[in-house]
Amino acid sequence: MIKAILFDYGATLDTFGRHWGMVIWHAYEHLAIPVTEAQYREAYVYGERTLGSKEIIRQTDAFLTTLKVKIDLQFDYLRDSGAWLPESAERAEKHAALVEYLYSGLQRNMEHTRQVLSQLREGGIPMALVSNFYGNVETVLDEMQLRDFFCDVIESAQVGIRKPDPRLYALGVEALRKKLLPEHLDESDILVVGDSIQKDIIPAKSLGCKTAWFKGEGWKKEPVDETIPDFVITDLLELPV
Repeated sequence: MIKAILFDYGATLDTFGRHWGMVIWHAYEHLAIPVTEAQYREAYVYGERTLGSKEIIRQTDAFLTTLKVKIDLQFDYLRDSGAWLPESAERAEKHAALVEYLYSGLQRNMEHTRQVLSQLREGGIPMALVSNFYGNVETVLDEMQLRDFFCDVIESAQVGIRKPDPRLYALGVEALRKKLLPEHLDESDILVVGDSIQKDIIPAKSLGCKTAWFKGEGWKKEPVDETIPDFVITDLLELPV
């Protein structure tokens, strides 16, 4: 019996199993930004590594700000590598259009997420959140009107542990136990929901939690072993609770 849920955030509650790298790439395609997927992938990796190694994002930055910074870093890489050399006016136009397209899509997704989380809360299911993020996930959750659904939020940048280290999920388990009292909650009573087999499902299973893999468009192209998670979902409405 599932008594509580631990959610991942990025690519789970916001893009429904679709890796953000691919979400942004399809936005590039939609807006006809003249780069190849290989060139874009290099720019995306550069941007993520830069955000991970430098304190660019502040704790108080909303996701809209974060998104603008991510796109700026990608555009910088594409310019510096010679892949795309737009005039300043074209760059500004494409940047604004890309951010607006991505952010409006995110807002539509959030309407569905809030609806499902509301149903879970009404059903008496305690929820917590575990995420690898940039240090501002609490601000982002407030921005998306999601924070009040969770009894606790454990973010990698705040605790100094990153998935796939299972200790990050162990902190989530302890947060839920504080909510329900330890004697009332075993690891097998907790459902972990995430988009990554390696970063979410395997570490959660190592703790004894039940797992639901959000199947979507991943960053890597190789096949995924769908027998690893206990459940495979393509919509939050399919959660087994």
